[in-house]
Amino acid sequence: MLNDPRTVRITGDATAAVFRRADDTDAEERPGDHSGGPVREAYVWCNLTSGNGARALWLLLLPFMVVNLAHWMRPAAHGRGRAVRLYGLLVRLAGLTLTVLLVAAACEVALDLAAWQCAGTRACVRNHSWLGFLSPDRPDAGWWSQPGRRLALACLVPAALTTLLWYLSHRTWSEYESQQPMARAAEHDDETDGTGLGRPGFWYGRRLVARLRAAHTAAGFLTVAAAVGSSAARYDRARGGSALLETMGGLLNATLVVGGAVVLWVVCRRGRSENRIDHGRDRMLVRRLPLGSVALLALTLVYAGWSRPRWHSTGRLPGDATFGGLTLVQGLLVMALGVVARALYRTNTQVPGPGGATGSALDTRTAMRGFAGPAVAMLACALGGVMSGGVSQRVADWLDGTRHSIPGPPVLLTWQASAIPPLLLVLLALTGWLARRTWQLRRRETTAVEREYLGAAKDSARTRRIASTRAMAALTDRAPLMVGVISAVTLLLGACALAGAFATGDAPSEAARGANGFVHGAAETAQALGSWLIGLGFILFVTWGRRAYKDPAARRTIGILWDVGTFWPRAAHPFAPPCYAERAVPDLTWRMATWTRATGGRLVLSGHSQGSVLAAAAAWQLKPSVRKRVALLTYGSPLERLYGRWFPAHFGPAALASLHREVACWRNLYRRTDPIGGPVRLPGDCGPEVDHEPLKDPLAYGRTERQPLPAPVLGHSDYQADPAFADERELLLARLLPEVPGQRPREGAQGV
Repeated sequence: MLNDPRTVRITGDATAAVFRRADDTDAEERPGDHSGGPVREAYVWCNLTSGNGARALWLLLLPFMVVNLAHWMRPAAHGRGRAVRLYGLLVRLAGLTLTVLLVAAACEVALDLAAWQCAGTRACVRNHSWLGFLSPDRPDAGWWSQPGRRLALACLVPAALTTLLWYLSHRTWSEYESQQPMARAAEHDDETDGTGLGRPGFWYGRRLVARLRAAHTAAGFLTVAAAVGSSAARYDRARGGSALLETMGGLLNATLVVGGAVVLWVVCRRGRSENRIDHGRDRMLVRRLPLGSVALLALTLVYAGWSRPRWHSTGRLPGDATFGGLTLVQGLLVMALGVVARALYRTNTQVPGPGGATGSALDTRTAMRGFAGPAVAMLACALGGVMSGGVSQRVADWLDGTRHSIPGPPVLLTWQASAIPPLLLVLLALTGWLARRTWQLRRRETTAVEREYLGAAKDSARTRRIASTRAMAALTDRAPLMVGVISAVTLLLGACALAGAFATGDAPSEAARGANGFVHGAAETAQALGSWLIGLGFILFVTWGRRAYKDPAARRTIGILWDVGTFWPRAAHPFAPPCYAERAVPDLTWRMATWTRATGGRLVLSGHSQGSVLAAAAAWQLKPSVRKRVALLTYGSPLERLYGRWFPAHFGPAALASLHREVACWRNLYRRTDPIGGPVRLPGDCGPEVDHEPLKDPLAYGRTERQPLPAPVLGHSDYQADPAFADERELLLARLLPEVPGQRPREGAQGV
């Protein structure tokens, strides 16, 4: 970044820090040596997303991260506070169902498949001797052989998973959400600047994450308690056992319902407080709610472990009803979210007009016409279902090698796995259509490349390579179509799987046994192939996580995936990977504000790729007087191409237009070969003022005196190698001079 092998950290720590060249360390004390040019600084934040090996555990949190993204994808809305709050509430409820689903999957594996089915079946125990001490069929059956006690012991697995999720969330909460932004006066809730990123409390979600963490942790322990206690209570009611045990079971079930209601109340109570820095802690709630759920789980274990000599485990635990209810609730939440999102999109969508004014019109650049949030929430639920079903299917296959000794996982999970092959067929057809469109675009780009490099010796292979790179880069703009189709098909197939499971009560192959040969064969093929695919996906997932734990290069790849997903605060799910921007944005804001206050200087804030998003977010957090001293230079920037389309409430046209008006000046560089960066697309005279014309890539078509070797196609990288970068930086510094005072005489001029 600094183009110098000798760098010095001047502020920050091993996680994120600001560096200078060694020769510029004391630039402020030697102003005469730097009067002819800027002093460069680099803010390095990569360890926030790809640091130590523990980042590999974040793969487990993928569905939580995706549903958290859905919260921030709502359409822009002005004056629709109730609808905005309802949108956030629906996403938080969807996030809560994902927590319950993950813990329920762990209960399915440990309690149902291992402790209830396999340990209670002689043939299965014979193949898995480590379960022998739980078997009631052995002559020396021990204390743990009763079903309730087996369930009580097995519940340690889902309880440990819940504890792990709590620990990861609490640890990252202490490291990330604890970074306080600069103190500013509270503001009103109105989005007067077109975005909420400039509000004082936007990057300080400590209170909400703590409250949601308590609720989700309690929900996990209550799910485990319900899985253990419901079977014992059902036995006590059906067999006319002890009146005391039956009464205890009823009281525990009633307490579980009350605990679930409290969790729902906490999740529904309130969302984020962005108009001020919220220092509240809710310590009583944060501590007592998880502890209360743990205490209730302990009482449930005592109740389930009570001696019931005539109780024997048969069939499955009631998992179909649990997973079916979760699937139904998730589908209803996604559909309700779609209704709210569409209503927000169709009313009061603000777009900038000529001269910077805003008017009410539909923003046609918004991804999926406002349905992006519901579609992504649907994908989060599907990811949760695939992960849950994959673990259950693999464990069932491992325990039941003959497929005849135990009943296996709930029928609904088999139906959901059988829906994967039809989904892949749709995805294959969509990929074929995109490949055809990309081939057509490459033909058009071939002509464009030949026009741009007139006079150069024609090289058909070189031309095709450049045209292919441009056509492949354009696939980014097709992402809304792919996400929309996949989420719609997933919703339809999920509804069919739910209906089939409840209507037949059998796996697809058994349900289609009386149908004609084609239908029966298709059902058997889908079921077998789905089980194989879901197992393959589970193995790849574990392998990737193991590799990421050991290999820093693979960990950096995962870090790139998190760049977009973890930019946003944890507003919908506390177990999502932490928001690095809650550390990075305050860092940048403090650095810029304190430096300009101490020196009276001016800055060029340049950012590449995701760094340009951090630069814009930090500029919004500055006071207006400081913001006017800052010029923006963005390159390879996804500000409009990705963030503006997918997150219109915060990076839409009105927000980017307001940023352009409030900083001193702004220039944006991009290439047609870049799959991530693109133009900012401000309308009217603002557009050409901000967006540089597309940079040539490659810089030279063939061999020249300045480029004796073939110039590479750079795409998203090495923007600073283009002469336009240095030219634009100098122009921005020059544009700052007439309007912004220079630094105080005793200080050195600086550009960041």
